[in-house]
Amino acid sequence: MTRAVIEERVDLQARNTLCLPGQAAWFARVRQDEAIPELFDWAAEQGLPVLVIGGGSNIVLRSGFRGLVLAMAMRERHWEMLDSDTARLTLGAGENWHEAVLYACKAGYRGIENLALIPGTVGAAPIQNIGAYGAELSQVFHNLEAWDRSESRFRTFSLDECDFGYRQSCFKQDPDRFVITRVRLTLSRHRSFQLSYGELAEEYGHLQDPDTELTPLEVAKTVSDIRRRKLPDPSFLPNAGSFFKNPVVSPETVADLRKSWPELVAYPENDNYKLAAGWLIDQCGWKGHRESHVGVHSRQALVLIHHGNGTGDELLELAERIREDVRKRFGVILEMEPRVVGNE
Repeated sequence: MTRAVIEERVDLQARNTLCLPGQAAWFARVRQDEAIPELFDWAAEQGLPVLVIGGGSNIVLRSGFRGLVLAMAMRERHWEMLDSDTARLTLGAGENWHEAVLYACKAGYRGIENLALIPGTVGAAPIQNIGAYGAELSQVFHNLEAWDRSESRFRTFSLDECDFGYRQSCFKQDPDRFVITRVRLTLSRHRSFQLSYGELAEEYGHLQDPDTELTPLEVAKTVSDIRRRKLPDPSFLPNAGSFFKNPVVSPETVADLRKSWPELVAYPENDNYKLAAGWLIDQCGWKGHRESHVGVHSRQALVLIHHGNGTGDELLELAERIREDVRKRFGVILEMEPRVVGNE
């Protein structure tokens, strides 16, 4: 009936990095574009909702899903050479993001080295406009292709059409409408490295000319080492990375907060400031907190973890208590990064 095999009653616990329990009533791996409209047509005929997942690194599985779960599995990597400095890299939605970063860095291209070791697939990267250490996907983004469920057609989205912001895009604003199939990035051999943010500045501040003294692969490996020191590996301690966004506030808010909290961690963000959500949570005493099945990481308060035998509801209840403590102490509202899914 379709170009993909549809399976019944598939366990999703191993398909989300928080390792939360849940089952898909129906499940299919999508390996080619042509299968997407056929699968959506099949689901519509059965009266089923559809959930699209990548690596499961940005979801909180609250329960099972009484519909069709589509796992994006398109694998594709190829270069479109432009000139002696610049190249365009096309990546299928099912490619592992970190492996794609290393692939580009090994070829000598710069632009995504700061985004190394971010978990998940390429197709999920534009949804969040992933970012780390002063870099964002939007800075190297060229375009992407996606299936538009509302218009029943494949579309190409330019940079402007994606409406990227801090951990934001048009795809996140309307999460059930688009299915990203491939992403194109414009990378360079000679663009300057972004090394002024946090631990990267400490690591490379002694260099006279980092643009000539470093390679993109060296920067990617340093970023990976920093992330490994700070963040737990989901393979050993289930988590979804940063659970909350760093809140963006006005200069006036920062000035007011520093009257009581002079050590407040804040970074300039255009005309505003980005607060370190992990620091706010830590000041409320949550770092290292553990309950029966869920808790907060001992080295990074921004990461909530699942110790096993827990549920999505337990994790979300903990997250809500953390949000309320931060609101009471600092007057700042934390926003969750992962999407809550499940309907049982």
